[in-house]
Amino acid sequence: MENRDTSPFQLLIRVRYAECDAQGVVFNARYADYADLAATEFMRATLGGYQTLLNQGLDTQVVNLSIKWKSSAKFDDIIRLETQVTKIGNTSFTLSVVIYDKETDRLIAECEIVYVMISTNDFQKTPIPDALKQKMQCSSEGVVDMTGTL
Repeated sequence: MENRDTSPFQLLIRVRYAECDAQGVVFNARYADYADLAATEFMRATLGGYQTLLNQGLDTQVVNLSIKWKSSAKFDDIIRLETQVTKIGNTSFTLSVVIYDKETDRLIAECEIVYVMISTNDFQKTPIPDALKQKMQCSSEGVVDMTGTL
């Protein structure tokens, strides 16, 4: 099941000094952190958050995470992470997280995260409930601003 054409969910964050390396750019491993943060906020906006899943005896596990780096982000940049579901299977789904410089729209990185739905009882994969599939298909078009800008 492929995702419909919807506007992606957006997360805005400011690059912190601690996320940068000696070259003054974001350290490569931080892009995975950014993608995970975007996915977490997307899940909160779309599905009600991880606690909602846990209350249903469900959880997700990352089985694949890939990042295609395109350009560097630097300290104090505000980056925009656009997140949407690109594929929904029986027990898995794929999120796309594309990172841009908010000011210039420069592409920074393209991330893909594949999740498997699991049961919290036995930690085995389990079918994604139809109600969750429908919510994922509708996606969320909101913007979460974590930049600290007033």
